[in-house]
Amino acid sequence: MQVDDIDRRILRHLQEDGSQTMGELAVKAGLSSGACWRRVEKLETSGVIIGREVVLDYRAMGYAVEVFLRITLDKTQGNAFDEFTSAARKIPEVGGIQTLLGRVDIRMDVRARDLAHYQEIYKERILALPHIADVEALMLISEVKNTEALPL
Repeated sequence: MQVDDIDRRILRHLQEDGSQTMGELAVKAGLSSGACWRRVEKLETSGVIIGREVVLDYRAMGYAVEVFLRITLDKTQGNAFDEFTSAARKIPEVGGIQTLLGRVDIRMDVRARDLAHYQEIYKERILALPHIADVEALMLISEVKNTEALPL
């Protein structure tokens, strides 16, 4: 799908506030509600917009610690990635899992209530995951910028 300037304007406003009504979005985008709705529907069906979500502040929900793990797998077994990611997905405190190309194979985001809770997750669940050769933990101190918005 070819995205034009009007689509970009709509997407820019949706990225700022995905909960606004179609009427509010139409006014901001300079369109009628019907035209705006048709464009948003086209952006959704073509896969440009893949979803809308509620983003929670994990700290406000009692999770004060975030740790990024860089994991290197023992790749002597052909199914190491699949077995690892399948098991890692089942850990509720793991918020994100990315596979990487380079020295590190996996990056995982782990959220815990406090350091004792993180230590429990790490010892009992992370280290029990299959095919781990090495783990490096990086604890988040402050978040300077966190956005998935594209510069449109």
